This record gives sequence, C-alpha cells and structure tokens, in this order.
Amino acid sequence: MWNRESAVRPEKAGQLEAAPSIGSALPVEERRVVAWVGKSVVFKGTLTSSEDITIDGQVEGTIEVRDQTLTVGPDAAIRADIVAKTVTIHGTVIGNVRASERVDVRASGRVEGDLVAPSIVVADGAMVCGRVDAWGEHANATRPRDRTRHLPDAPVPA
Repeated sequence: MWNRESAVRPEKAGQLEAAPSIGSALPVEERRVVAWVGKSVVFKGTLTSSEDITIDGQVEGTIEVRDQTLTVGPDAAIRADIVAKTVTIHGTVIGNVRASERVDVRASGRVEGDLVAPSIVVADGAMVCGRVDAWGEHANATRPRDRTRHLPDAPVPA
C-alpha cells in the first residue's frame, strides 16, 4: 500500500517518477476544467455538470450544464434534452437543445429536435429536423414588440 510517508523515491534505475500534476500547480483562475464522457461510456439518467463537458459516448435522459459549454463529439449518440450556455454538435442529438448563448451544429452534426438560443449556427452539410427559435424564451427582453414593417400611411402602435 502506498502513502506519502512510505513513498519510495525513484533513485534506482528502472523506476518511473510520476509527472507532477500541472493543473494543481496553476492558480484556480488559470485552470481549464473540462469533463469528458468517453466513447465507450453509456450514461442513462440526468447528467449535470458545473464545468465544461465533452461527450463522445452515449447519453439517454437529460443533460444540464446551464452555465457551461457542452461539446457533442462526432461519435456521440445523444438521446436527451440539453440545457447549456453554449452547445457545439459534431455528432447525433435526438432531443431538444436549449442554450442561453449559442447553438452551433457543425457539418457532421445531426439534430432531431428543437433548437432554441439567441444565436444558432447550422453549417453546410449539417442536418436539423425540428423547430429553430433564434429568439428563445431567455431573449424576450431583446425581442422587438412588433416585427412588422410600418408603412408611412399606416398608424404606428403606441
């Protein structure tokens, strides 16, 4: 069993020294924290994170990373509703995607569900089957009250 008091120093040839943890040596504000769900991972339920997350595996249920970035990798298969700050989709998402800032569906991305965000980008070659709402609930404060064009002789609403 290993502990700090009995740790063996690698002075002898053939022993390897563990690399120091770079993340812990940096101040908190300089660390880049990203969680990762690998290709072989199958997750069922509610996935929540308070840090940026990249998913390359399968998720069924809901994904909530409200104040963070979610990246759906090219091999990912997601059957979940997603809520995040920004969402970048390279793989397949079956479910609704709601972002407080931006949804970006890349060329290899495929979405079957509604996209809701103030900024939505769909690359050439991407597939989206669902409603696209670039205003979203969260952007109601910036939504114009009347989007119709007013003609000079038409009365302007007060």
